[in-house]
Amino acid sequence: MFKANFWKLLQSFLNFLKQLLIAHWRSLLMLLIGVYLPLQVFGLLALEVWENAGGFSWDERILLAIHATARSQLDVVAVTLTKLGSVWTVFPILSGVVLVFLIYKRWRSLVYLLTTALGSTIINRTVKIIMHRVRPQIWESPSPEFDYAFPSGHAMTSMTLVAALVILTWGSPWVVPILIFGSVFVVAIAWTRLYLGVHFPSDILAGWMVSVAWAIGVSLLIKPHLTKAIALDDDEPLNETETSLSPEETHSLSEN
Repeated sequence: MFKANFWKLLQSFLNFLKQLLIAHWRSLLMLLIGVYLPLQVFGLLALEVWENAGGFSWDERILLAIHATARSQLDVVAVTLTKLGSVWTVFPILSGVVLVFLIYKRWRSLVYLLTTALGSTIINRTVKIIMHRVRPQIWESPSPEFDYAFPSGHAMTSMTLVAALVILTWGSPWVVPILIFGSVFVVAIAWTRLYLGVHFPSDILAGWMVSVAWAIGVSLLIKPHLTKAIALDDDEPLNETETSLSPEETHSLSEN
């Protein structure tokens, strides 16, 4: 009797587990690929930098290879282009998107964007202070920086912006051009930081990884929606998920 009841309970549990995995496999896969793996890479990089200020042997080799392409014309391009990855240049872009969300009452998307952008800035400044990694001093940079290097603020700012916009426009016609131009933008900004000699490649990689993990992690909590948010000629009713709490969120609020 006990054995029969045990197998019945086990079968019930396995059936429940199967249904739960089927219902949430996308979120679990996103957690694994979009959050855990990037954080794992970031953690390994941070640990190595913490234990060895010099970082990785490939850091200097990559920098020297890029510096071998240095030309006066490229200096001008790099110095000009790198400004596009700063917070002060990205801020007007974010402000424009925020304005669109305000006009179209996309509260959930707006909260996601602000949380992601502000959190990324806080993470960057905090980790820089903790890690205290000095910038490369292999050659004299045409545009020197004097704060800490790890992780790259420009890499985080550009990646956070692109990752957030891709998530917000997922499922809409906007996602493809944002993904294409955003990828070019992120790589271009990274190149300028390496070309100017103000960051190690590991600074860039760490910035990318933590930004992706943060943007995706916040999206799994806030669940932003922008399927038709920027279609200015859209006459369909406003998606209620943007202006109201979900049943789960309402229940959690009532418990507190």
